[in-house]
Amino acid sequence: MNASVSPRSTARHCKIAVIGSGFSGLGMAIRLKQQGENDFLLFEKEGGVGGTWRVNNYPGCGCDVQSHLYSFSFEPNPKWTRMFAKQPEIQSYLEECWAKYRLQDKTLLNTEITRLQWDEQQELWQIDDALGNHYTAQFVVSGMGALSTPSIPRLKGLESFKGTLFHSQQWNHDYDLAGKRVAVIGTGASAIQFVPQIQKQVARLDLYQRTAPWIMPKPDRAISEKERARFRHFPSFQKLWRGLIYGMLESRVIAFAFAPQLLKLAQKVGKMYINKHIKDPVLRAKVTPDYVMGCKRVLISNDYYPALVQPNVDVITDGIQEIRANSIVTTDGQEREIDAIIFGTGFTPSDPLPRGVVFGRGGVDLLDTWPQGPEAYKGTLTAGFPNLFFLMGPNTGLGHNSMVYMIESQIHYVLGALDLLDKRGLRSLEVKREVQDKFNAKLQGSLGSTVWNAGGCMSWYLHPVSGRNCTVWPGFTWRFRMLTRNFDPVAYHFSRQNAVHPAQSYALAAKEATA
Repeated sequence: MNASVSPRSTARHCKIAVIGSGFSGLGMAIRLKQQGENDFLLFEKEGGVGGTWRVNNYPGCGCDVQSHLYSFSFEPNPKWTRMFAKQPEIQSYLEECWAKYRLQDKTLLNTEITRLQWDEQQELWQIDDALGNHYTAQFVVSGMGALSTPSIPRLKGLESFKGTLFHSQQWNHDYDLAGKRVAVIGTGASAIQFVPQIQKQVARLDLYQRTAPWIMPKPDRAISEKERARFRHFPSFQKLWRGLIYGMLESRVIAFAFAPQLLKLAQKVGKMYINKHIKDPVLRAKVTPDYVMGCKRVLISNDYYPALVQPNVDVITDGIQEIRANSIVTTDGQEREIDAIIFGTGFTPSDPLPRGVVFGRGGVDLLDTWPQGPEAYKGTLTAGFPNLFFLMGPNTGLGHNSMVYMIESQIHYVLGALDLLDKRGLRSLEVKREVQDKFNAKLQGSLGSTVWNAGGCMSWYLHPVSGRNCTVWPGFTWRFRMLTRNFDPVAYHFSRQNAVHPAQSYALAAKEATA
């Protein structure tokens, strides 16, 4: 593949292309505008903004981080109606942020990016969308997120199924579940939210569980109008409340990362919670995990266990042997007739981007540089891909606190990089391979003794081939913030700004032609 691509006269150029309009993309766009940078475009493949909080709209969808922390620090929201917000309220919050900061004229909706290729001659990114439009950008900030590609298990005979089939992220709201025989495959974070909702509607619900999740009570409640008024009139009180939530959640990493023996007490609470709601010893044994709490994502719910004991629900732990036209056959030979299959099998954070989308120096596919799974320097840049920043990149995921905190830390780091390049008249930056390797070797060493690696389970934190943890940050989030507080130019190669860059020249020519 030719690594240098001649600029096309029809290309639309911008200095910074931001991909995705969830918390990452919107946060980046807002911060750019606040810094006085207006030469950017926000690309969104859906018909509106919100990212995962727009496309995930299954019944019961909500957040498992408290509302006041799961929001931008620079845009506090005193209107949250619950301690843990539901999907419609989070989507509305993001849409309000988008409108408040007047990002409409910077946003290209229904624009799915299908190819990013680094042009070594022009020193910019060549960008194509699904409609055949072409763009160029000096910098690309990927806010596509790790939880955007649904994971569909390979099951024998799946293509022969004649009923209705969909993943929780692509919920079929037109399909009437009332009176149907429904198979739910998977018992992850999405499933424990929608299972209690659909259990009330369906005739029968077969829940196929491979591994039981640890589930704790959800300390959720409505936020009164009096409390909301206090937050409106006394912003400092809301800031203090946010800080208290942060401190409480941050303390949990001590057990996850440094003292896993402390999780034994939490496991006792988890088992007491199971015993409280499930009296049948057979069902109780099925839903009791056999691994250390925290090895997989710890879930919170008040209605999941009560739903499982209803007479129309059957928890099935035998493996699926085959899918037939109107049924599922398990490894014990039992066949169960069904009308619909709903996948609650989550996403593929270890392979967040499909092959054939991102090409760096020499036309190398990004996935070919990640044979052991995704890795980056400070979760943000990867060698061989100049001027490409990842938000929610490799090893920035959390098992204990708010991802928005991590996203804002990365945004600050990206802004520092852009500011340095502007001040020094530099054209591009690329992290040094040896710096990236050293950073990740230390990071993987820190992960070795954590519950995420040593808890005795296989989770989506670990790469399915290498077993390497390329998802979780191995410690305190404030430590990550300290690492990203100041941009460190010593870790990078730079190129000098040309007097008149080719991308600028044809962009200026196009502008003059329309003047």
